[in-house]
Amino acid sequence: MEIEQEIGSLLRARGLTLGTAESCTGGLGGHRITNVSGSSDYYLGGFITYSNEAKEEFVGVGHETLLAHGAVSEATAREMARGARQRLGSSVAVAVTGIAGPGGGTAEKPVGLVYIALSAPGVETCRRYVFDGDRQGNKQRSSDAALGLVLDYLQGREG
Repeated sequence: MEIEQEIGSLLRARGLTLGTAESCTGGLGGHRITNVSGSSDYYLGGFITYSNEAKEEFVGVGHETLLAHGAVSEATAREMARGARQRLGSSVAVAVTGIAGPGGGTAEKPVGLVYIALSAPGVETCRRYVFDGDRQGNKQRSSDAALGLVLDYLQGREG
């Protein structure tokens, strides 16, 4: 079973809903979730918050958070997930922010750096990755990791 189908089966079985907030993946995670027939039963929607302004306006990332930590940070990822969950009214939300490349990296924040956060009742977690692929590869691996975090949570391996 594909991960998207497994997530859908678990969400449906538990009566839970999912929301997403994505930056560097450009909506790939939401796209993958909606490839499953019947996903409207549990997927409420998502935000593609590519700019800092969109992160602030649509999912409530604090301006101070962006100034202090940057768009690609654990603090921003956590606020994105929390904001998506609150604004969509979903049971669970996952957020992705990172540097897909090939440009945009620095010594502190290299190309491929990604933070993926999950927010659910009583649970908030974040994972950090540094992928070494090209732009498309980094986007794919980031969406894989985001869906993996959701699956881990639903299977009781996270939180």
